[in-house]
Amino acid sequence: MTDPAYMSGFGNHFSTEAVPGALPEGRNSPQKPAFGLYAEQLSGTAFTTPRHENRRSWLYRMRPSAEHPPYAPYQGGPFYSAELLHYPLPPNRLRWDPLALPEAPTDLIDSMTTMVANGDPEALSGVAVHIYRANADMKERFFFNADGEMLFIPQAGRLELLTEMGRIEVSPGEVALVPRGVRFRALLPDGEASGYVAENYGALFRLPELGPIGSNGLANSRDFLTPVAAYEDADGEVELVQKYLGRLWTTTLDHSPLDVVAWHGNLAPWKYDLARFNTIGTVSFDHPDPSIFTVLTSPSETPGRANADFVIFPPRWMVAEDTFRPPWFHRNVMSECMGLIKGAYDAKADGFAPGALSLHNLMSGHGPDVASWRGATEADLKPHKIEGTMAFMVESCWPFRPTAFAMDTDALQQDYDSAWGGFPKATLPR
Repeated sequence: MTDPAYMSGFGNHFSTEAVPGALPEGRNSPQKPAFGLYAEQLSGTAFTTPRHENRRSWLYRMRPSAEHPPYAPYQGGPFYSAELLHYPLPPNRLRWDPLALPEAPTDLIDSMTTMVANGDPEALSGVAVHIYRANADMKERFFFNADGEMLFIPQAGRLELLTEMGRIEVSPGEVALVPRGVRFRALLPDGEASGYVAENYGALFRLPELGPIGSNGLANSRDFLTPVAAYEDADGEVELVQKYLGRLWTTTLDHSPLDVVAWHGNLAPWKYDLARFNTIGTVSFDHPDPSIFTVLTSPSETPGRANADFVIFPPRWMVAEDTFRPPWFHRNVMSECMGLIKGAYDAKADGFAPGALSLHNLMSGHGPDVASWRGATEADLKPHKIEGTMAFMVESCWPFRPTAFAMDTDALQQDYDSAWGGFPKATLPR
Protein backbone atom coordinates (compact mmCIF):
# COMPACT_ATOMS: atom_id res chain seq x y z
CA MET A 1 0.00 0.00 0.00
CA THR A 2 1.43 3.38 -1.01
CA ASP A 3 1.78 6.28 1.38
CA PRO A 4 -1.37 8.40 1.74
CA ALA A 5 -1.56 11.61 -0.30
CA TYR A 6 -3.01 14.88 0.98
CA MET A 7 -4.32 18.31 0.01
CA SER A 8 -3.83 21.27 2.36
CA GLY A 9 -6.19 23.84 3.86
CA PHE A 10 -8.86 23.94 6.56
CA GLY A 11 -12.40 24.15 5.19
CA ASN A 12 -11.30 24.53 1.59
CA HIS A 13 -13.46 23.27 -1.25
CA PHE A 14 -11.58 20.27 -2.62
CA SER A 15 -12.05 18.24 -5.79
CA THR A 16 -10.35 14.86 -6.00
CA GLU A 17 -10.81 11.71 -8.04
CA ALA A 18 -9.10 8.34 -7.85
CA VAL A 19 -10.16 7.52 -11.42
CA PRO A 20 -9.83 10.20 -14.11
CA GLY A 21 -13.22 11.32 -15.33
CA ALA A 22 -15.13 10.20 -12.21
CA LEU A 23 -15.95 13.77 -11.13
CA PRO A 24 -18.78 15.37 -13.14
CA GLU A 25 -18.25 18.83 -14.61
CA GLY A 26 -20.80 21.54 -13.87
CA ARG A 27 -23.32 19.22 -12.15
CA ASN A 28 -23.43 17.83 -8.61
CA SER A 29 -25.87 15.03 -9.40
CA PRO A 30 -25.96 14.46 -13.15
CA GLN A 31 -28.55 12.15 -14.63
CA LYS A 32 -25.88 9.60 -15.51
CA PRO A 33 -22.68 9.91 -13.46
CA ALA A 34 -19.57 8.47 -15.07
CA PHE A 35 -18.95 4.71 -14.87
CA GLY A 36 -22.40 4.13 -13.34
CA LEU A 37 -21.37 5.77 -10.06
CA TYR A 38 -23.98 7.09 -7.62
CA ALA A 39 -24.03 10.75 -6.55
CA GLU A 40 -24.59 11.34 -2.83
CA GLN A 41 -24.38 14.50 -0.74
CA LEU A 42 -22.94 14.30 2.79
CA SER A 43 -24.06 17.34 4.81
CA GLY A 44 -22.34 18.30 8.06
CA THR A 45 -24.59 21.34 8.56
CA ALA A 46 -28.20 22.18 7.76
CA PHE A 47 -28.86 22.95 4.10
CA THR A 48 -29.69 26.59 4.90
CA THR A 49 -26.70 27.29 7.15
CA PRO A 50 -25.04 30.57 6.02
CA ARG A 51 -22.66 30.00 3.14
CA HIS A 52 -19.49 30.80 5.12
CA GLU A 53 -20.37 28.09 7.69
CA ASN A 54 -21.97 25.54 5.38
CA ARG A 55 -20.10 22.23 5.22
CA ARG A 56 -20.98 19.51 2.75
CA SER A 57 -19.39 17.30 0.13
CA TRP A 58 -20.59 15.38 -2.89
CA LEU A 59 -19.47 11.75 -3.06
CA TYR A 60 -19.44 9.61 -6.21
CA ARG A 61 -19.54 6.00 -5.12
CA MET A 62 -19.90 2.49 -6.50
CA ARG A 63 -23.06 1.72 -4.48
CA PRO A 64 -25.44 4.03 -2.58
CA SER A 65 -24.83 4.14 1.18
CA ALA A 66 -28.58 3.64 1.68
CA GLU A 67 -28.18 0.00 0.61
CA HIS A 68 -28.05 -1.96 3.90
CA PRO A 69 -30.25 -4.21 6.08
CA PRO A 70 -31.81 -2.95 9.36
CA TYR A 71 -29.52 -2.22 12.30
CA ALA A 72 -29.57 -4.27 15.49
CA PRO A 73 -28.05 -3.43 18.91
CA TYR A 74 -24.30 -3.93 19.03
CA GLN A 75 -23.06 -6.33 21.71
CA GLY A 76 -19.33 -5.55 21.51
CA GLY A 77 -16.88 -3.66 23.70
CA PRO A 78 -17.25 -0.89 26.31
CA PHE A 79 -17.47 2.00 23.86
CA TYR A 80 -20.37 4.18 25.09
CA SER A 81 -21.89 1.29 27.05
CA ALA A 82 -20.98 2.83 30.43
CA GLU A 83 -23.70 5.12 31.77
CA LEU A 84 -22.94 8.65 32.90
CA LEU A 85 -23.43 9.38 36.57
CA HIS A 86 -26.86 10.96 37.02
CA TYR A 87 -26.94 11.06 40.83
CA PRO A 88 -25.76 14.35 42.42
CA LEU A 89 -22.32 14.98 40.94
CA PRO A 90 -19.66 15.81 43.56
CA PRO A 91 -17.61 18.90 42.72
CA ASN A 92 -14.38 17.00 43.37
CA ARG A 93 -11.32 17.26 41.19
CA LEU A 94 -10.53 13.92 39.53
CA ARG A 95 -7.48 12.34 37.93
CA TRP A 96 -6.85 8.95 36.35
CA ASP A 97 -3.66 6.99 35.70
CA PRO A 98 -3.14 5.70 32.13
CA LEU A 99 -5.42 2.76 31.33
CA ALA A 100 -3.71 -0.56 30.56
CA LEU A 101 -3.69 -2.15 27.12
CA PRO A 102 -6.10 -5.09 26.79
CA GLU A 103 -4.71 -8.63 26.91
CA ALA A 104 -7.03 -10.05 24.23
CA PRO A 105 -6.92 -8.78 20.62
CA THR A 106 -9.04 -5.62 20.64
CA ASP A 107 -9.58 -3.16 17.80
CA LEU A 108 -10.08 0.60 18.01
CA ILE A 109 -13.85 0.52 18.42
CA ASP A 110 -13.97 -2.24 21.01
CA SER A 111 -11.17 -0.57 23.00
CA MET A 112 -12.84 2.83 23.14
CA THR A 113 -13.84 3.70 26.72
CA THR A 114 -15.90 6.74 27.62
CA MET A 115 -14.48 8.65 30.58
CA VAL A 116 -16.44 11.92 30.78
CA ALA A 117 -19.18 13.61 28.77
CA ASN A 118 -21.72 16.39 28.84
CA GLY A 119 -24.63 17.57 26.75
CA ASP A 120 -26.79 15.31 24.62
CA PRO A 121 -26.26 14.04 21.05
CA GLU A 122 -30.01 14.34 20.51
CA ALA A 123 -29.80 18.06 21.33
CA LEU A 124 -26.73 18.53 19.09
CA SER A 125 -24.83 19.91 22.07
CA GLY A 126 -21.93 18.79 24.24
CA VAL A 127 -18.70 16.85 24.04
CA ALA A 128 -17.35 13.51 25.30
CA VAL A 129 -13.78 12.39 25.99
CA HIS A 130 -12.82 8.76 25.43
CA ILE A 131 -9.62 6.75 25.81
CA TYR A 132 -8.66 4.02 23.33
CA ARG A 133 -6.10 1.20 23.78
CA ALA A 134 -6.07 -1.05 20.72
CA ASN A 135 -3.89 -3.99 19.71
CA ALA A 136 -5.70 -5.31 16.63
CA ASP A 137 -6.69 -3.97 13.21
CA MET A 138 -10.32 -3.46 12.26
CA LYS A 139 -10.79 -6.31 9.80
CA GLU A 140 -14.00 -6.71 7.83
CA ARG A 141 -15.62 -4.11 10.09
CA PHE A 142 -16.26 -0.42 9.67
CA PHE A 143 -17.62 2.35 11.87
CA PHE A 144 -19.32 5.71 11.59
CA ASN A 145 -20.64 8.17 14.14
CA ALA A 146 -24.05 9.76 13.62
CA ASP A 147 -23.78 11.69 16.90
CA GLY A 148 -20.71 13.83 16.31
CA GLU A 149 -17.32 14.41 14.77
CA MET A 150 -14.37 12.53 16.28
CA LEU A 151 -11.02 14.19 17.02
CA PHE A 152 -8.33 11.51 17.45
CA ILE A 153 -5.40 12.46 19.71
CA PRO A 154 -2.80 9.63 19.57
CA GLN A 155 -0.55 9.21 22.59
CA ALA A 156 1.39 6.05 21.60
CA GLY A 157 1.44 4.20 18.29
CA ARG A 158 0.17 5.29 14.90
CA LEU A 159 -3.37 5.03 13.55
CA GLU A 160 -4.08 4.51 9.87
CA LEU A 161 -7.63 5.68 9.22
CA LEU A 162 -9.09 4.34 5.98
CA THR A 163 -12.09 6.58 5.33
CA GLU A 164 -14.65 6.94 2.57
CA MET A 165 -12.81 10.03 1.36
CA GLY A 166 -9.22 8.78 1.53
CA ARG A 167 -6.49 7.49 3.84
CA ILE A 168 -4.93 9.30 6.80
CA GLU A 169 -1.97 8.15 8.88
CA VAL A 170 -1.76 9.97 12.20
CA SER A 171 1.10 9.70 14.73
CA PRO A 172 1.53 10.89 18.33
CA GLY A 173 2.01 14.65 18.13
CA GLU A 174 -0.61 14.88 15.38
CA VAL A 175 -4.41 14.93 15.56
CA ALA A 176 -6.97 13.75 13.02
CA LEU A 177 -10.68 14.46 12.64
CA VAL A 178 -13.32 12.21 11.10
CA PRO A 179 -16.55 14.15 10.41
CA ARG A 180 -19.95 13.02 11.58
CA GLY A 181 -21.28 10.29 9.28
CA VAL A 182 -18.02 9.40 7.49
CA ARG A 183 -17.38 5.66 7.47
CA PHE A 184 -13.92 4.35 8.28
CA ARG A 185 -11.83 1.53 9.69
CA ALA A 186 -8.56 1.77 11.61
CA LEU A 187 -5.31 -0.15 11.16
CA LEU A 188 -2.40 -0.17 13.62
CA PRO A 189 0.93 0.08 11.75
CA ASP A 190 2.83 -0.38 15.04
CA GLY A 191 0.68 -3.26 16.32
CA GLU A 192 -0.60 -1.25 19.30
CA ALA A 193 -2.01 2.23 19.73
CA SER A 194 -3.41 4.28 22.58
CA GLY A 195 -4.71 7.80 22.90
CA TYR A 196 -7.73 10.00 23.36
CA VAL A 197 -10.82 10.95 21.35
CA ALA A 198 -12.84 14.14 21.74
CA GLU A 199 -16.32 13.55 20.32
CA ASN A 200 -18.05 16.82 19.49
CA TYR A 201 -21.86 16.74 19.37
CA GLY A 202 -22.24 20.49 18.82
CA ALA A 203 -21.25 23.05 16.19
CA LEU A 204 -18.43 21.78 14.01
CA PHE A 205 -14.88 22.46 15.12
CA ARG A 206 -13.40 25.48 13.39
CA LEU A 207 -10.34 27.70 13.74
CA PRO A 208 -10.81 30.39 16.42
CA GLU A 209 -11.00 34.04 15.45
CA LEU A 210 -7.68 35.81 16.00
CA GLY A 211 -9.01 39.23 17.07
CA PRO A 212 -6.19 41.63 17.98
CA ILE A 213 -3.59 38.92 17.27
CA GLY A 214 -4.14 39.78 13.62
CA SER A 215 -4.02 37.63 10.51
CA ASN A 216 -1.26 35.21 11.58
CA GLY A 217 -0.68 32.92 14.52
CA LEU A 218 -2.07 29.87 16.33
CA ALA A 219 -3.13 27.15 13.86
CA ASN A 220 -2.76 28.07 10.18
CA SER A 221 -5.34 26.68 7.78
CA ARG A 222 -2.67 25.68 5.25
CA ASP A 223 -1.21 23.14 7.71
CA PHE A 224 -4.36 20.98 7.83
CA LEU A 225 -4.07 18.02 5.45
CA THR A 226 -7.07 16.39 3.79
CA PRO A 227 -6.76 13.04 1.97
CA VAL A 228 -7.11 12.63 -1.76
CA ALA A 229 -9.73 10.19 -3.03
CA ALA A 230 -8.98 6.50 -2.60
CA TYR A 231 -11.44 3.59 -2.70
CA GLU A 232 -11.82 -0.11 -1.98
CA ASP A 233 -13.46 -2.30 -4.63
CA ALA A 234 -14.03 -5.32 -2.38
CA ASP A 235 -16.98 -7.72 -2.21
CA GLY A 236 -17.74 -9.98 0.72
CA GLU A 237 -19.62 -9.73 4.00
CA VAL A 238 -18.46 -6.97 6.37
CA GLU A 239 -19.86 -5.47 9.55
CA LEU A 240 -20.87 -1.82 9.77
CA VAL A 241 -21.23 -0.34 13.27
CA GLN A 242 -22.70 3.09 13.89
CA LYS A 243 -23.19 5.25 16.96
CA TYR A 244 -26.66 6.77 17.11
CA LEU A 245 -28.12 8.72 20.06
CA GLY A 246 -25.50 7.39 22.43
CA ARG A 247 -25.83 3.71 21.53
CA LEU A 248 -24.04 1.38 19.13
CA TRP A 249 -25.86 -0.48 16.36
CA THR A 250 -24.66 -3.00 13.79
CA THR A 251 -25.60 -4.26 10.35
CA THR A 252 -23.90 -6.23 7.58
CA LEU A 253 -22.97 -5.26 4.04
CA ASP A 254 -21.88 -7.41 1.11
CA HIS A 255 -19.08 -4.99 0.15
CA SER A 256 -16.65 -2.47 1.57
CA PRO A 257 -18.39 0.87 2.22
CA LEU A 258 -15.15 2.69 1.33
CA ASP A 259 -16.16 2.75 -2.35
CA VAL A 260 -16.12 6.52 -2.97
CA VAL A 261 -14.20 6.97 -6.22
CA ALA A 262 -14.33 10.79 -6.28
CA TRP A 263 -15.59 13.64 -4.15
CA HIS A 264 -15.69 17.42 -3.96
CA GLY A 265 -16.71 19.79 -1.19
CA ASN A 266 -15.56 21.27 2.12
CA LEU A 267 -16.58 18.53 4.58
CA ALA A 268 -13.78 15.99 4.84
CA PRO A 269 -11.44 14.22 7.24
CA TRP A 270 -8.17 15.96 8.00
CA LYS A 271 -5.01 15.72 10.10
CA TYR A 272 -2.84 18.39 11.72
CA ASP A 273 0.70 18.33 13.11
CA LEU A 274 0.62 20.04 16.53
CA ALA A 275 4.26 21.06 16.06
CA ARG A 276 3.03 23.54 13.43
CA PHE A 277 0.98 25.47 16.01
CA ASN A 278 2.34 29.03 16.17
CA THR A 279 2.34 29.69 19.92
CA ILE A 280 1.60 33.22 21.09
CA GLY A 281 2.82 34.38 24.52
CA THR A 282 3.73 37.40 26.60
CA VAL A 283 7.11 39.11 26.17
CA SER A 284 6.71 41.43 29.15
CA PHE A 285 4.93 40.23 32.32
CA ASP A 286 1.94 38.18 33.54
CA HIS A 287 0.83 34.73 32.48
CA PRO A 288 -1.73 34.99 29.63
CA ASP A 289 -5.03 33.13 29.62
CA PRO A 290 -4.91 29.59 28.18
CA SER A 291 -7.27 30.66 25.40
CA ILE A 292 -4.16 31.73 23.43
CA PHE A 293 -3.39 28.02 23.00
CA THR A 294 -6.73 27.19 21.30
CA VAL A 295 -6.30 25.08 18.18
CA LEU A 296 -10.00 24.47 17.44
CA THR A 297 -13.28 25.74 18.81
CA SER A 298 -16.90 24.60 18.69
CA PRO A 299 -19.01 27.63 19.66
CA SER A 300 -22.20 27.45 21.70
CA GLU A 301 -25.24 29.66 21.22
CA THR A 302 -23.75 32.14 23.72
CA PRO A 303 -20.91 34.20 22.17
CA GLY A 304 -17.62 33.62 23.95
CA ARG A 305 -18.73 30.40 25.70
CA ALA A 306 -17.48 27.40 23.76
CA ASN A 307 -19.37 24.15 23.53
CA ALA A 308 -15.87 22.69 23.22
CA ASP A 309 -12.36 24.07 22.78
CA PHE A 310 -9.34 21.94 21.90
CA VAL A 311 -6.33 23.58 23.55
CA ILE A 312 -2.68 22.46 23.62
CA PHE A 313 0.32 23.29 25.80
CA PRO A 314 3.26 22.74 23.43
CA PRO A 315 7.00 23.42 23.67
CA ARG A 316 7.51 27.19 23.95
CA TRP A 317 9.79 29.93 25.22
CA MET A 318 9.05 31.47 28.61
CA VAL A 319 10.42 35.01 28.92
CA ALA A 320 7.99 37.02 31.08
CA GLU A 321 9.55 38.97 33.94
CA ASP A 322 8.41 39.11 37.58
CA THR A 323 5.75 36.53 36.70
CA PHE A 324 4.51 33.23 38.07
CA ARG A 325 5.10 31.31 34.86
CA PRO A 326 3.13 28.05 35.27
CA PRO A 327 -0.69 28.23 35.15
CA TRP A 328 -1.75 30.11 38.25
CA PHE A 329 -4.33 29.06 40.82
CA HIS A 330 -7.76 29.62 39.34
CA ARG A 331 -11.45 28.84 39.41
CA ASN A 332 -13.22 28.90 36.09
CA VAL A 333 -16.78 28.89 34.74
CA MET A 334 -15.47 26.59 31.99
CA SER A 335 -14.85 22.90 32.75
CA GLU A 336 -11.47 21.41 31.88
CA CYS A 337 -10.62 17.84 30.90
CA MET A 338 -6.87 17.47 30.36
CA GLY A 339 -4.63 14.75 28.91
CA LEU A 340 -0.89 14.38 28.39
CA ILE A 341 0.62 13.11 25.12
CA LYS A 342 4.28 13.19 26.15
CA GLY A 343 6.73 14.65 28.66
CA ALA A 344 5.66 16.45 31.82
CA TYR A 345 3.14 19.22 32.44
CA ASP A 346 4.68 22.32 34.00
CA ALA A 347 1.99 22.72 36.69
CA LYS A 348 2.31 19.19 38.09
CA ALA A 349 5.45 17.62 39.57
CA ASP A 350 4.22 14.02 39.43
CA GLY A 351 1.08 11.89 39.19
CA PHE A 352 0.21 13.09 35.68
CA ALA A 353 1.85 10.69 33.24
CA PRO A 354 1.43 10.45 29.45
CA GLY A 355 -1.90 8.73 28.82
CA ALA A 356 -3.41 10.07 32.06
CA LEU A 357 -6.54 12.22 32.30
CA SER A 358 -7.75 14.87 34.76
CA LEU A 359 -11.05 16.67 35.27
CA HIS A 360 -11.60 20.08 36.88
CA ASN A 361 -15.26 21.02 36.58
CA LEU A 362 -16.61 24.54 36.80
CA MET A 363 -15.50 26.59 39.80
CA SER A 364 -13.28 23.84 41.22
CA GLY A 365 -10.12 25.44 42.54
CA HIS A 366 -6.95 24.10 40.92
CA GLY A 367 -3.47 25.08 39.85
CA PRO A 368 0.09 23.95 40.57
CA ASP A 369 0.94 21.42 43.26
CA VAL A 370 3.27 22.38 46.10
CA ALA A 371 6.48 21.30 44.39
CA SER A 372 5.61 23.13 41.15
CA TRP A 373 4.51 26.24 43.07
CA ARG A 374 7.69 26.30 45.11
CA GLY A 375 9.93 25.79 42.10
CA ALA A 376 8.21 28.52 40.09
CA THR A 377 8.18 30.93 43.03
CA GLU A 378 11.89 30.56 43.67
CA ALA A 379 13.01 30.33 40.04
CA ASP A 380 15.59 32.71 38.58
CA LEU A 381 13.45 34.16 35.80
CA LYS A 382 15.75 33.95 32.84
CA PRO A 383 14.42 33.05 29.40
CA HIS A 384 14.09 29.30 29.07
CA LYS A 385 12.34 26.93 26.72
CA ILE A 386 9.83 24.29 27.80
CA GLU A 387 10.70 21.29 25.64
CA GLY A 388 9.76 17.63 25.20
CA THR A 389 6.14 18.04 26.29
CA MET A 390 2.67 18.15 24.79
CA ALA A 391 -0.44 18.41 26.95
CA PHE A 392 -3.95 19.17 25.76
CA MET A 393 -7.26 20.25 27.20
CA VAL A 394 -10.86 19.77 26.07
CA GLU A 395 -12.65 22.71 27.65
CA SER A 396 -16.42 23.13 27.72
CA CYS A 397 -18.99 25.56 29.08
CA TRP A 398 -20.98 22.54 30.29
CA PRO A 399 -19.87 20.49 33.35
CA PHE A 400 -18.50 17.03 32.52
CA ARG A 401 -20.08 13.95 34.09
CA PRO A 402 -17.79 10.94 34.56
CA THR A 403 -19.01 7.49 33.60
CA ALA A 404 -19.61 4.73 36.12
CA PHE A 405 -16.52 3.03 34.69
CA ALA A 406 -14.42 6.14 35.29
CA MET A 407 -15.51 6.30 38.93
CA ASP A 408 -15.04 2.56 39.58
CA THR A 409 -11.74 1.88 37.79
CA ASP A 410 -8.57 1.32 39.80
CA ALA A 411 -6.96 3.98 37.58
CA LEU A 412 -8.86 6.69 39.50
CA GLN A 413 -6.40 8.39 41.86
CA GLN A 414 -8.10 8.41 45.25
CA ASP A 415 -5.53 10.83 46.69
CA TYR A 416 -5.64 13.49 43.97
CA ASP A 417 -6.79 16.23 46.35
CA SER A 418 -3.57 15.80 48.31
CA ALA A 419 -1.72 17.46 45.42
CA TRP A 420 -2.87 20.75 46.95
CA GLY A 421 -1.97 19.89 50.51
CA GLY A 422 0.95 21.31 52.48
CA PHE A 423 1.00 24.89 51.19
CA PRO A 424 2.51 27.21 53.80
CA LYS A 425 0.29 29.89 55.27
CA ALA A 426 1.11 33.44 54.25
CA THR A 427 2.77 35.51 56.97
CA LEU A 428 1.29 38.99 57.42
CA PRO A 429 2.99 41.91 59.17
CA ARG A 430 1.76 42.60 62.70
